[in-house]
Amino acid sequence: MTTTDPALTALANGWAALYLLYGRIEAHIERALQSGHGLSVREYSLLDVLSRQHDGEGGHLQMKQVADTVVLSQSATTRLVARLEDRGLLSRYLCPTDRRGIYTDVSDAGLKLLQEALWLVSGSPPSPGDRPRSRTCARGNRTTTRGSWTRRGPSPKT
Repeated sequence: MTTTDPALTALANGWAALYLLYGRIEAHIERALQSGHGLSVREYSLLDVLSRQHDGEGGHLQMKQVADTVVLSQSATTRLVARLEDRGLLSRYLCPTDRRGIYTDVSDAGLKLLQEALWLVSGSPPSPGDRPRSRTCARGNRTTTRGSWTRRGPSPKT
């Protein structure tokens, strides 16, 4: 017969309880987001992460960074981005300095939906100063069309 360390047993029991509680909270938020705003928790998380981007150095995330942040594979993240882009909540564009890079921005409709859904996740109605809000992103140098990306303005350095 083996003896089990009581501290290890308590730790394992605590972890199991935390995992169960997390699942219940996520399921509750999922139902509320779906019924109230037509969003899944993953979609909400993606919109939230992308809404925090800015035009400063390191302000835009590459798809791998986005995938790591929302804890999805790159292919699952790309499919999720495509679905939200089809709904008009996101737009993709070529990186102005690296032709291989594709960045994603939250559209005005996406920001509005995120703002409406924010109270469900935060537990309190948003005040006028709460994020997300329209970003001061220099969108004049890029245009997007579903399935293809074009660039306007100066050519990137090669």
